[in-house]
Amino acid sequence: ILDPALLRAGRFDRQVLVDRPDKLGRVQILNVHLKKSRLGSDVSPEQIAALTPGFTGADIANLVNEATLLATRRDAEAVVMDDFTRAIERIVAGLEKKTRILNPLERRIVSTHEMGHALTALALPGGDAVHKVSIIPRGVGALGYTIQRPTEDRYLMVREELENKMTVLLGGRAAEHVVFGRLSTGAVDDLVKATDIARSMVTQYGMGEKLGHVSYDRPPSPFLDVPGMMLGPERRYSEETAREIDCAVRDIVERAFRRAVAILTDNRAVLEAGAAALLERETLEEKDLVRLAADLKKAAE
Repeated sequence: ILDPALLRAGRFDRQVLVDRPDKLGRVQILNVHLKKSRLGSDVSPEQIAALTPGFTGADIANLVNEATLLATRRDAEAVVMDDFTRAIERIVAGLEKKTRILNPLERRIVSTHEMGHALTALALPGGDAVHKVSIIPRGVGALGYTIQRPTEDRYLMVREELENKMTVLLGGRAAEHVVFGRLSTGAVDDLVKATDIARSMVTQYGMGEKLGHVSYDRPPSPFLDVPGMMLGPERRYSEETAREIDCAVRDIVERAFRRAVAILTDNRAVLEAGAAALLERETLEEKDLVRLAADLKKAAE
């Protein structure tokens, strides 16, 4: 937030970027913190690092601490890989809320919603792996969750990947539409994320079909709020262009939703079978999802 006059040559002219660590950096940070714990033979720093892209050094220290606490609570002699997986889940999705009891209809809607996310992710090529699906409430408002973690650091995404990401985000709402013929309030966070991606595609990445290769949003000012200074993106376009942006965002999100509906309609039998299994067991692990992926492949053939 320093004024550019302070950053010119001869003053504070050298800037050191302390960014989030890459995979190699996460392995090195893990090796420091893992020395404090007694580890099981199956613990692999490389595997943990692959599951934690975007984690900072403080996040990794917290992860090791959480995994150690989980092992201590079950009176284990060593921290095993499953403890780290559960710790990642706890950090990403929040604490379990076992006292939050849903009625039978709500549980059925939530299981269908989460299975919609999982199946669209499994059906689309090149997406992040789905590690777990659960209808156990977590955090402040999550009635269920689908954990989809990338296994490598990504610095660039193409349009098709962004569209796939939106399709997966809207897969839960699409599943409700396919199975129940009506929509619930459970997709509020998904809608916010999908809309943000679509708006960024149009206003920042130049991916709007009619709006051309133009950036319409300028990054917000880093300075504190003072009279005459704008906080948030600076608008540099007309009302007509604003209307076109809104229409383009709506069209992109609508296409992603229709695509999710088409995928789940074609695989409705797999969707309902997976939702029933999730409703019965409350949590499906990666090995269970591999079987669902095989069912999807058979249905496609």
